[in-house]
Amino acid sequence: MYTRVLAAVNEFSNAEIAARYAVAFAQACHASLSLLHVYQAGSPVETFNRAEAALRRLFLYAESRGVDVEILTERGDPLKKIGEVVNREKIDIVFTSSRRDDASRRYFAKTLSRQLLLKLPCAVAMVRIVHAGRIAPKRILVPLRGKITHADERVFFVSRLAGAFGSSVTLFHSAGSVSRFFHGELHLTPLQREGRIPADIESFVRQLGRYGIRHEKRTGHGRVSRSIAVEAMIRRNDLIIMGASERGLLKSMLFGNPVEDVLCETPCNLIIFKAGRLKTVMSNG
Repeated sequence: MYTRVLAAVNEFSNAEIAARYAVAFAQACHASLSLLHVYQAGSPVETFNRAEAALRRLFLYAESRGVDVEILTERGDPLKKIGEVVNREKIDIVFTSSRRDDASRRYFAKTLSRQLLLKLPCAVAMVRIVHAGRIAPKRILVPLRGKITHADERVFFVSRLAGAFGSSVTLFHSAGSVSRFFHGELHLTPLQREGRIPADIESFVRQLGRYGIRHEKRTGHGRVSRSIAVEAMIRRNDLIIMGASERGLLKSMLFGNPVEDVLCETPCNLIIFKAGRLKTVMSNG
């Protein structure tokens, strides 16, 4: 169970909008919420003023939704200070936002969000804002691969966000294509793809059903990131929730990184979720 939620807030509007997902999530979990801004030495005073204004707006928004909320400010290196707050306040999950220019280059290279995903001991939800006006999703797309790690926690995270907004969920598995060394590429028919849905995904579906979340299953084929983006466009999804990539460096170099590709191609808001240190989250509480 998540009882302590933290949202990292800076002077940019995308961070404020991303923090609203944290407010909804905290409300759904009956958790407390900490809004944190880390002021870096040498930053203009105007930077702090904009962040302070965002913190006030978020505080009032959280209060209006009945969330137990507080504002925290620190001075220093953001990565270090966020880590200190996580440990000191026993935070269960951190919401952070991607920067506006992340989509125009290799995302996983030396960004704060990347470092938070790698180094924080708690769960992390990294939010990329594409449509600022579509913060209340009605249709959530959840891409799943064959092997699902931390399935219980991922199901819990999806169910709480979907429940907070009254969203329906589409569980999407891209079967890719079957390559024959001498005969090129053989695409599977929809019926063949349906029959190849891995057991881990079927288990994910059953667990989501226990939370009473409206959901459906769909399959696709082709390059994973492109099939996810196309599915989101065709079905007019408002939000994509993906698990953080666990591909090693060599595999990423040889085959690419689907998470990074989706970050660049997503037509809607996107959350990259990394499970944390919670041992038991399957609860109706």
